[in-house]
Amino acid sequence: MDITKFRTVLVLAPHTDDGELGAGGTIAKLIEGGADVYYAAFSTAEQSVPEGFPKDILKTEVKNATFRLGIKPENLIIYNYEVRKLNYVRQEILEGLIQLRKRINPDLVLLPSLNDIHQDHSTVAQEGLRAFKQRTILGYELIWNNLTFSTSCFVQLKEEHIRRKSDALKAYESQQHRDYISEQFVFSLAKARGVQIGSEYAEAFEVIRLIF
Repeated sequence: MDITKFRTVLVLAPHTDDGELGAGGTIAKLIEGGADVYYAAFSTAEQSVPEGFPKDILKTEVKNATFRLGIKPENLIIYNYEVRKLNYVRQEILEGLIQLRKRINPDLVLLPSLNDIHQDHSTVAQEGLRAFKQRTILGYELIWNNLTFSTSCFVQLKEEHIRRKSDALKAYESQQHRDYISEQFVFSLAKARGVQIGSEYAEAFEVIRLIF
């Protein structure tokens, strides 16, 4: 199956940068193939911004990062839920996702793994499944939050796709202290996933729902 056959794609990111970290190379490949990609970020994590940066810096950074990947500015949706408390507003999130389903009508949804142990990631994954259970859903990999992860789907990628992913992540200047943002880590994981399938690079996903 060729992932570029999907025409309308919705990426669900609990926090700004999650979508790029888990699926940045795939997003670049989808856009290259002509897909219309939407990106919904649920929290700009103002309470977690390092000292010396404006509290709303992640809102600016996600705009820059998604633009570098090729996502149209009008396709970026930013919510302002409080970090680490998405589970307190899960019904509100579900209702928002249903509205996105009606407005965008995606044929592919990318969201965190159902085995992601972060409370915000888990909430978005579970409510995303409820809202989009009649669509194809792939769970992306954030290995620092996954106790288990089923590598049941791989997307073959080229160096240029991983380069665009890395460049997008460099837009997050406030997050460069995190090891998983580094270019070395991004390329190493993509190389490891590529080795598993005999490809130069790849990203791995869990198949949550597959509809032909």
